[in-house]
Amino acid sequence: MDEPMMGARKGGPLIVTMGDPAGVGPEVIAKGWDVLRTERQSVLKPAPLPFVVLGDAAILARQGLPVETVIAPSDAFSVFNRAIPVMDLPAPTPVLAGQPDPRNSPAVADWIERAVDMCMSGEGSGVVTAPIAKAPMYAAGFRFPGHTEFIAELTAEMPFVGTRGPVMMLTAQDLRACLVTIHVPIDQLPELVTFERVTRITRVVHEAMKRDFGIAKPRLALAGLNPHAGEGGSIGLQEVEILYPAAAQLRGEGIDITDPLPADTLFHEDARKRYDAHICLYHDQALIPVKTLDFWGGVNATLGLPIVRTSPDHGTGFDIAGKGIARADSFIAAVKLASEMAAKRATR
Repeated sequence: MDEPMMGARKGGPLIVTMGDPAGVGPEVIAKGWDVLRTERQSVLKPAPLPFVVLGDAAILARQGLPVETVIAPSDAFSVFNRAIPVMDLPAPTPVLAGQPDPRNSPAVADWIERAVDMCMSGEGSGVVTAPIAKAPMYAAGFRFPGHTEFIAELTAEMPFVGTRGPVMMLTAQDLRACLVTIHVPIDQLPELVTFERVTRITRVVHEAMKRDFGIAKPRLALAGLNPHAGEGGSIGLQEVEILYPAAAQLRGEGIDITDPLPADTLFHEDARKRYDAHICLYHDQALIPVKTLDFWGGVNATLGLPIVRTSPDHGTGFDIAGKGIARADSFIAAVKLASEMAAKRATR
């Protein structure tokens, strides 16, 4: 058996879930492994943690790279340099690339649940989830909006010190954009952007910057909801009635956060240098700057959980699945971010 590669440390590897097996998940995992195993052998770069895949080994083997079935997550440390370590949990129904089948959705959910269990038991240092598709999952009885809410429920009984999330954070280059609301219609924002929600989300982000990123005194920017941050109430009252009081309350708790700022001037290069994270109020306010900065390499991370969880910031890609053209940039970035967050937690 090979010796663990340079960079291996105490604690478990990352646990990667295959996502929908008919999507691009298997392809980006395989391509990502091929890049990351090389980086782990380099003395010039920080070594990301190895990972073990939970999913169907036969589907992963179709990607044309070596695959090795393992028994325990810890086997990844000795296998990762020569093959993709996978704990084989076959899909119950034959998988055709680009053609999702709801009959495989219970297996997809099981892979996620097992991965979370492994991290809660200490066998894994964090979870990296390949994309799932909502329609086949819902058809099979899945009752959660997505990974974020499912993993939050799975970890709900696990002890956690601090303000519990989940909070969705999207990263690209030097931008960390954290969402107050996620997939909601624009006309519902006025009733969902509340004092309580804004202050709770901000506490989660503030604590996560310390715990997961090692930033002793996080600097947070709060985006306004209306154009020009409302211009003193002349273009909407949410800033005056909710956001200014929320920011004042948070500063009274010792959190360094701005008053609401116009979102159109919040994400350029000089502005990004002034803040460690941005509190964004709705989906496109965060996602547009993230995907403009790095369309291929953005990462979705969940803050405020007892475990580390990241994911590529893209979907299942059924239209390109099986064609060999999916890019692994986002998956690679998700593995690296999960490794960094796990390392910060290990030192606390």
